[in-house]
Amino acid sequence: MNELAGVLSPYLRQHAQNPVAWRQWSAAALAEAAERDVPVLISVGYSTCHWCHVMAHESFEDKTVADAINSRFVAIKVDREERPDLDAVYMQATMAITGQGGWPMTVFAFPDGTPFFAGTYFPKTHFLRLLDAVHTAWTTQREELAHQGAAIVEASARSGPAFADVTVACPLDGPCPPAPPIRTELLDAAAATTMASADGVNGGFGGAPKFPSVPALRFLCDAYVRTGDERLLGHVRLTAERMARGGIYDQLEGGFARYSVDAAWTVPHFEKMLYDNAELLWLYSRLYGEDALFARVADETAAFLLERFSTEEGAFAAAFDADTDGVEGLTYVWTAAELESVLGEDAAWAAEAFGVDLANPNFEHGANVLELPRDPRESARWEAARHRLLAARRGRPQPGRDDKVVAAWNGLAIAALAEYASRTGHRDSLLAAEQAAELLRRVHIGADGRLARVSLGGAASEAPGILEDYAAVALGFLRLGGDWTARAQGLIEQIREHFTDFEGGFYDTAADAEVLVTRPADVHDGPTASGWALAAAAMLEAFQVTGDETYKDDAWRAVARAEPVMAANPRFTAGLHAVAEALVRAQRAELSTGRYPQGTPSYPQARTFCCRSTTGHVVVDSKKAIRLLRDGGDRRGFANVAIPRPRAGTHPRAVPAGAASSMETRGGGGGGGPPPPPPRAPRAPPPPGPRGGPGPGPATRKNRIRAALGAGSHWQLSHKCLPPGKPRAYVYEL
Repeated sequence: MNELAGVLSPYLRQHAQNPVAWRQWSAAALAEAAERDVPVLISVGYSTCHWCHVMAHESFEDKTVADAINSRFVAIKVDREERPDLDAVYMQATMAITGQGGWPMTVFAFPDGTPFFAGTYFPKTHFLRLLDAVHTAWTTQREELAHQGAAIVEASARSGPAFADVTVACPLDGPCPPAPPIRTELLDAAAATTMASADGVNGGFGGAPKFPSVPALRFLCDAYVRTGDERLLGHVRLTAERMARGGIYDQLEGGFARYSVDAAWTVPHFEKMLYDNAELLWLYSRLYGEDALFARVADETAAFLLERFSTEEGAFAAAFDADTDGVEGLTYVWTAAELESVLGEDAAWAAEAFGVDLANPNFEHGANVLELPRDPRESARWEAARHRLLAARRGRPQPGRDDKVVAAWNGLAIAALAEYASRTGHRDSLLAAEQAAELLRRVHIGADGRLARVSLGGAASEAPGILEDYAAVALGFLRLGGDWTARAQGLIEQIREHFTDFEGGFYDTAADAEVLVTRPADVHDGPTASGWALAAAAMLEAFQVTGDETYKDDAWRAVARAEPVMAANPRFTAGLHAVAEALVRAQRAELSTGRYPQGTPSYPQARTFCCRSTTGHVVVDSKKAIRLLRDGGDRRGFANVAIPRPRAGTHPRAVPAGAASSMETRGGGGGGGPPPPPPRAPRAPPPPGPRGGPGPGPATRKNRIRAALGAGSHWQLSHKCLPPGKPRAYVYEL
């Protein structure tokens, strides 16, 4: 009997009507396999996976296939987004068996969960033959299968990374040394290796299929700030522009698809994931002041998150399907006839503006994916065409949305929206971030401080949070600041208690979680930074906000322990490399948490707007900074505020002092660049005014800030920041 109708996961519910007698992963399902003396068929996928749907239609909806499964196996369906721990364990086994992996993932295992064969997508005829072969082997070659399963588990364990022993250099109960956790020469080599795979024409890395790879872009920005190598930042800008103009970006509504099937970002795989859009919102927010294109993409992506991903409960849904009515991209692509029917005489002009060659369609069945090869000369006409096409598109059948709330992805979205709000002053984005944080606090975090991985409709799943959930949510909370800082610290304490390997590193699953055939501990990035990197970033961010040195020590150990893996595979450990860059800067005392000696320059000469805030607070303008400081805000968090000097005829905007620093991995940023110049001597405060505050002095913004804060708040001019040709700014220390 199929048991998926009442489960929480939308992906599992999609299979509730299959004739296959699916179960959820549970001890009871494994016990049934042992009682029946049959192997377990484990099928792993996710709701927006195109080939998962294909295999479901071909095989799992077919009665012949279902009969072959039900009579000889216990069938278990797994949502990899709900149970990433199971996905990681069995993907490692699949890679050990086949040398490659993907979804749907198809695994055959003993009743104790030990895998003995695995693969990915199988066409129906091949799958039927495979079911017969596995059944024959189970009944006639059980001993050989047992040896094979043991060998797979051993190979999976051996394939795990070799970590460094860092407890001698930095004991778990003592402070870490003042030196960086890894040598800057290794960071330079990692940047060079990353750039070796860079596509200098289309941006991004490698060829088709092409993914945004935001962790690598973050690392390049950090490396640029330290080294001044213009190639690094140039590649970030190139990638951002090419993606923004390609089909991977929704040119009508905003938001990004999962990846491009070609090297030029033209034809996307149409699923839209929350984590991709959160990460890319962060990227374009950091580039906001550099180009009108980047600003527009950030604005539209933020609006897309708020309008399309928001759930009724106040958080953000997981994803939109690639398929509509079983057809990939049906909602999004346009034939020449469809363009003409909507735009009439403007169709030919719009086709050219959107990069459509009507004689040579770029998608299947004569349809086209819209791009933006260059900014249109007639912007008003282009905007009118966009609105008409979008209105028509919204009348089409729409892709399904997976409404489950994933803790880690919501943490990333909270952090990105807070960053965007700090850049733009967009109040609704900040409110949406706070609302999502409140949902996580209320639904996902239990009375014991433990975190549930997913929820749906305001009800939490029994699936426990993994390392990336705790770390990403902690980062999101830290970026909000205020009362959320203490809640973030609580999550970090859970990481320390349940996820540490007691040698400076982390496991992906908690010590008291369900025992699987292996316990994963992975430092490699996926579409987002690894849980290990996120945890290190959260700890470094907590240090920056609170000044507690033990957080920085934990981040130090995490990076140093992973150094062998980072050196061997820098391209896919970019998240940790970005944290390492931030630690290098922290060790040079270039980050300020309010605990450095008076007069220490907090930020070196900055080279770019590719930057971040060292606080989780939102500063829209100088008046708001003054108000927050004066009215009892966290003065430590606002130890630095950069006040741009306005251009003629413009209103000055204050930004956090991190505007003179670099992009970072989530939570791992801060200042950057060469060692700072010697500190300037503090300037004496002006004579007291009639109310005890600073005297009148020159009519400068600095003195207005002093006047607002009172005599006890001394501001010191540190040094200029922002790159040549940009509005000049100054950094003041409180």
